[in-house]
Formats: sequence, C-alpha cells, structure tokens
Amino acid sequence: MTEDQQELLEKAQSSLAAAKWLLEGAYPDFAASRVYYAMFYVAQAFLEGEGMAFSKHSAVIAAFGQHFARTGKVPVEFHRYLLAAQDLRYSGDYGPPHAVTLNQAREQITHAEAFLSLAYRLIGPLPPSSRGNG
Repeated sequence: MTEDQQELLEKAQSSLAAAKWLLEGAYPDFAASRVYYAMFYVAQAFLEGEGMAFSKHSAVIAAFGQHFARTGKVPVEFHRYLLAAQDLRYSGDYGPPHAVTLNQAREQITHAEAFLSLAYRLIGPLPPSSRGNG
C-alpha cells in the first residue's frame, strides 16, 4: 500500500464514520453525501495503486469501472454502488429537503462498508494507529 492509498483509505474510513453519525442524527441527506465520498476515496485508492489519478469525479468513476469492474479485478456491483451513491449524493446535496430516506442512506452505508472491506482485502489493511478514526 502506498502512502497516498493509505491516506485515501483513512479519509474513506473517516467519511464513513461521519455518515453513520449523521444517519444516527436523522440527517440522511447529509449522510448520503459523506457515504458517497467514502466510496469515492476507495475508488481513488484503487486507481492510485495502478498509477492513475484524475481531477474529475466522473473520470474517477469511469476509470474505476473500466480498469477494475470490467476487468474483473473487483466485482462489478462495486461500480454500481459507486454510481448509485453518486446519484443519492446529488439528491441529498441539491434536491429538496429529505430527498434521501433513512433506508436509502442505511443501504448506502452497508455498501460503503463492503467497499472499504474489499479495499482492505485487495490493497491492504490500515495500520492499527489508523483504525481508530472510523
């Protein structure tokens, strides 16, 4: 695991923890935004391992799909999770209040947990000192 990958996975872990906290406070719109970023950081970490970096979210998502989901390096549902999370993030950030339900946010959190677990298996676990962040 590179230092950049570690930092991205730490950010993902923290973002997921924030999403859970926001959901507990009954803020599913904002939880959806944080859970999207958790998955986005994981996708960036995968790409970083291949020497790829992109400045646009759409480029990260497309490259993750092309280089990881389509090739079978990761199960294709993880690309779908990322796409669905992006859609809910837009709804939560730019839609009317309560555009994201508690159940939708809960489901996205479950997907982000699975995404982070996949990263720990394929990229490597975070050092023990980093695990307390989420």
